[in-house]
Amino acid sequence: MKRVVFNQKGGVGKSTITCNLAAISASQGKKTLVIDLDAQANTTYYLMGQDARSLSVTIADYFRQTLAFRLSRKEPQHFVHKTPYKNLDLLASHPELEELQEKLGSRYKIYKLRDTLQQFDQYDAIFIDTPPALNFFSRSALIACDRCLVPFDCDHFSRKALYTLLDNVSELKEDHNTELMIEGIIVNQFLHSANLPRRIVGELIAEGLPVLSSQLSSSVVVRQSHDAAQPLIHFAPQHKLSQEYMALYEEITQKTTGQAHPATFSKTYLEEPVLS
Repeated sequence: MKRVVFNQKGGVGKSTITCNLAAISASQGKKTLVIDLDAQANTTYYLMGQDARSLSVTIADYFRQTLAFRLSRKEPQHFVHKTPYKNLDLLASHPELEELQEKLGSRYKIYKLRDTLQQFDQYDAIFIDTPPALNFFSRSALIACDRCLVPFDCDHFSRKALYTLLDNVSELKEDHNTELMIEGIIVNQFLHSANLPRRIVGELIAEGLPVLSSQLSSSVVVRQSHDAAQPLIHFAPQHKLSQEYMALYEEITQKTTGQAHPATFSKTYLEEPVLS
């Protein structure tokens, strides 16, 4: 299964969710690949720590070679790195992605990632982290994947951005990838004791949006795991948030194709309710 974690809004936990779900997948014996398409490379550093600075090749090198003479190209597997975790591999990011996207877009390479993933059939699961923008790389990932996970931070601005995102994903599905399904909206940094987050989540569910039942709490342990460069399943496996990630992973993996949500929704959700 190929999953893209996407939200056009920054700071909603895309990298953290990508790495922790992938780490759980690998810990359960599934051969798992993570692809970091964000030039900030947070996912790369989360999984590799200081070793990220010395990686010999990255996904930027792979994309750059697609612009070069065909006979000089290396196979996609050449650019994959093993992480410190069993069954978990990484296509690492690099800041050069930022300057490459205009060249790749002008050369119509938007389907290159989709074609590349077809060569990675040795993996049971692929998770793709994306930049906080609907740009060349996030579009490439949405075209390449079967499922889309949408992290959501419970505030009014995130809610407004969510409606735009769903509309954009629906359009991309219609134009480029009819197999794309929105697997669910992940409620992240949820404060159970606060009224506003509970109300917003309840209203999204009432609108018929695919909010997943497994919610991720706000906790300092996330920052600690970032600092240690260890996903939670390895850093603090018994912590409440680690168990919430386990529940989230079980929820998405138990979904069948018939239970997933098509990436197309009624326009009625665009008639945004007034928040009191």
